[in-house]
Amino acid sequence: MKYNIVHGCIRVMDLEKSLDFYMNALSLKEVSRKDFPEHKFTLVYLSDEAGNFEIEITYNYNPEKPYEIGNGFSHFALTVENLEESHETHKNMGYEVTDLKGLPGSAPQYYFVTDPDGYKVEIIRA
Repeated sequence: MKYNIVHGCIRVMDLEKSLDFYMNALSLKEVSRKDFPEHKFTLVYLSDEAGNFEIEITYNYNPEKPYEIGNGFSHFALTVENLEESHETHKNMGYEVTDLKGLPGSAPQYYFVTDPDGYKVEIIRA
């Protein structure tokens, strides 16, 4: 039996802020959107150029309080050719960004940037 990864889903407080982060800071593209006004939610699917995996952003209309991310979810990961330039760009955009990091005994190969809802995104040198 063959399985293919299709998407991961996150729930967000502010759809426009989240789309700004994922589309402008991470260069993902909206590939589809499904609005369900009678049920008071919208689903937006984002992907990279290859289209092998999507992030599903679920926006429930007028959430009363921020979602709890929980202690089991860790992060999404994306690769980038120029890690240092990406790091500087995300800092200049005003996002919460860690220092460049490396696994023990190795040169810096990644950092984390936090989206508007507190989800961590790892950016890894390609």
